[in-house]
Amino acid sequence: MQTSADDRADQAACWIVTDGAAGNLRQARALAQAMHVQAIERQVRLRGPWRWFAPRMTRALFVGANVGTRLRPPWPAMVIGCGRQAAAITQALRTLSDGQTFTVQILDPRVDAANFDVVVAPRHDELDGPNVIRTLGALNPVDEAWLAAGLAAFPLLEQLTHPRTTLLIGGRRRGMEMTDAWFDAFLARVAALVDGNRGSLMIACSQRTPNAWRTRLRGLLRDGCTHTWTGSGDGENPYQGYLAAADRFIVTPDSVNMISEACATGKPVLTSLPSSVQGRIAAFHRELSQQGWLHSLDDNVDISTLQQPAPLRELAVVAGKVWHVIESTRPQTAVALASG
Repeated sequence: MQTSADDRADQAACWIVTDGAAGNLRQARALAQAMHVQAIERQVRLRGPWRWFAPRMTRALFVGANVGTRLRPPWPAMVIGCGRQAAAITQALRTLSDGQTFTVQILDPRVDAANFDVVVAPRHDELDGPNVIRTLGALNPVDEAWLAAGLAAFPLLEQLTHPRTTLLIGGRRRGMEMTDAWFDAFLARVAALVDGNRGSLMIACSQRTPNAWRTRLRGLLRDGCTHTWTGSGDGENPYQGYLAAADRFIVTPDSVNMISEACATGKPVLTSLPSSVQGRIAAFHRELSQQGWLHSLDDNVDISTLQQPAPLRELAVVAGKVWHVIESTRPQTAVALASG
């Protein structure tokens, strides 16, 4: 008998809940895959005014009523949420299921971590508690098999000349003075580095990249030496292939996800953090730099002399810790996930 998507979701042992943002979805998917559980993905977009305050001031009754048939029993054995909007749903499912659904929230939920069974958050979020698993960067699926699959999907990238530089472009971020003038200076450093080494350049934009920046990036295109993806109009996203084919990375400083994924490859990663930046994102950059994963893109950088530590890969450890909590506190949930 065929079932609808909602029916299949109701039968799933695990739900993945996000707002659909690529970075949030990739983190939640990565954890589910590392735990070897089958999951159904649910995209949630709360309506105002609840969206503005989520997950604060959000009650299970409201969430259940407004999402309607998308949240109904039988409840999953586990839900993995990532992002602030998802935290409202993850928290609600714990209440709706009378505590039977094991709730995992990725990133700081902006409410008491005790509202969830497990919270996975990077250290720069400065979140603490007995149920908090702290990481250095963002969760991601990058390992040797994942990189090999990316290169197999885009084999033409191997025809680009070495050294291959992958340029990952994010967007403006609150508290970070990434003006057009800053971006022009950033691109000038990129062009000087690539031209000096006579290598190739692979450019990938994110959903947050301003259109003005996309236009400026076209000025970096050189005959036969640049491969670029600025959006769906350029065809299939080669991001995974770019990570696999790169000899080194240059990443805008705003994206914790892209920096973490680049560091997970084991190749040199360079960025240019505005000197005025303070707080959590500055702490993230500082720790990566101190441990050798992240380097400053400046006029004096010599990539050939950079000493690289082992790839920054935290996913397997996090997955093991989540499983430990489940098996030690919820043996029935462990059975449900293993059989689901």
